[in-house]
Amino acid sequence: METQQLSGIDASFLYLETPETPMHVAGLTYFELPQGLESNFYQHFRKFFESRLHTIPIFSKRLAPSLYDLDHPGWVDEPVLDLDYHLRETALPAPGTEEQLEEVISRLHANTLDRSRPLWQFYVITGLASGQGVLYSKVHHAAIDGGAGMAINKALYDVSATPRDVPPPPPKTIAASTAPSSPTAVDPVKGVADIMTNMMRQQIKLWQAAPDIVNSMTSAFLGKPGETPKALSALQNLASQLPTLSAPRTPFNATITRERSYAARTISLADAKAIAKAGGAKLNDVVMAICSGALRRYLQEKGQLPDKPLIAGVPISLREPGDTRQNNQVSGMLCQIATDIADPAERLRAIVKSSTDSKQLAGAFRDTVPQDFAFVGAPILLQLIMLIYGRSGLADKLPMPMNVTISNVPGPPMALYCAGAKVTALHPVSIPAHGAALNITVQSYMDALNFGLTADRRAVPDVARLGDYLVDAAAELKKAVVGG
Repeated sequence: METQQLSGIDASFLYLETPETPMHVAGLTYFELPQGLESNFYQHFRKFFESRLHTIPIFSKRLAPSLYDLDHPGWVDEPVLDLDYHLRETALPAPGTEEQLEEVISRLHANTLDRSRPLWQFYVITGLASGQGVLYSKVHHAAIDGGAGMAINKALYDVSATPRDVPPPPPKTIAASTAPSSPTAVDPVKGVADIMTNMMRQQIKLWQAAPDIVNSMTSAFLGKPGETPKALSALQNLASQLPTLSAPRTPFNATITRERSYAARTISLADAKAIAKAGGAKLNDVVMAICSGALRRYLQEKGQLPDKPLIAGVPISLREPGDTRQNNQVSGMLCQIATDIADPAERLRAIVKSSTDSKQLAGAFRDTVPQDFAFVGAPILLQLIMLIYGRSGLADKLPMPMNVTISNVPGPPMALYCAGAKVTALHPVSIPAHGAALNITVQSYMDALNFGLTADRRAVPDVARLGDYLVDAAAELKKAVVGG
């Protein structure tokens, strides 16, 4: 059986996963159903999906361990898929409100994926009062990041209501079954010799990369003759903004539970671009300013707004243009989001300065970020550390480098169709974590910015209110920066 071992970065999402911290990413897709649809939307979508399933190879692979869990696991082919497990249908009770939908998403997103099967599940949700169809799709982060997710979207979606022709799979890889099948055991993906070889390979790569890492760091801090070292300047600027090495305490800096809360909201992409142009900012700066305004109001009403600015963890994609490999290529940066500033326009200017410095620093060390690692017993040791960390409640006590995760994923500018149904919105559903119980991820689609707010229910039980404040903060920012 052919195997492909996970990289250290991919495997880390398995090790980070506990019952309280599922490590899957998901999407909430709204459809305008085709006119004259004779079957229900679930049956219609399932037939279409089966014809495209073979174009997403990771959907037909499952995990297999290394010998005694001494090294990272690998992907192996799953010969028969149980589509009744992977593709499900659920209906909202009357009256089918958005609030009811968000509650269903909260419950579905709290459930971990079965590791004995391929790590994905789709739910077709019907009964929404608007008459729209909805798809909740989740895939484990070990298999995919935002960039790779766009590759899956490319396989599923078309640019016209008439689906394009997709060649059928070769007979040996047909992977759809309507009958349940029991997961079968597989031999370990690696023996002792292979494991030790991989360890040696990792050490050799580290030593080979050492000169490039040193040169990169030297160039970043000393610069070339006659040039100002950008990384050193950025680091000095950041240091001047950070009197301490930790973010201020907020309700989001807490040990999380198994329960989730979720809200989906939309603002105008044209408005966001107008704000960016008038304010001399990037679109991502505008997203952070909108989040900042909403978080400031939310915490202020609770009497829990810190005097110091909140710090956002911002994921950074290391994926090169055109790279559609279904794996993780990510890094990140920390950015102050100026929640201590009342004026929206001034708040945006402060965020632009902070994010510029953070981007310079992250860019200077882009090539030094390891995308792989290995050491004996990593699967057991790292997961044990995460279990102890979560159960000990240390996130409630230890200083944290950030308060909230804010992520911006570029999406398609044109209308998409799936099985002839027009996609009207694409909302992310992401991952909260111990110490960062709130994740705000936004994806652009056509003329909209679609926000998904995913949180721990105990830390942020009223996430819908925070979602409403995002819409208000966008209007307030536009008025302050662009004008009436």
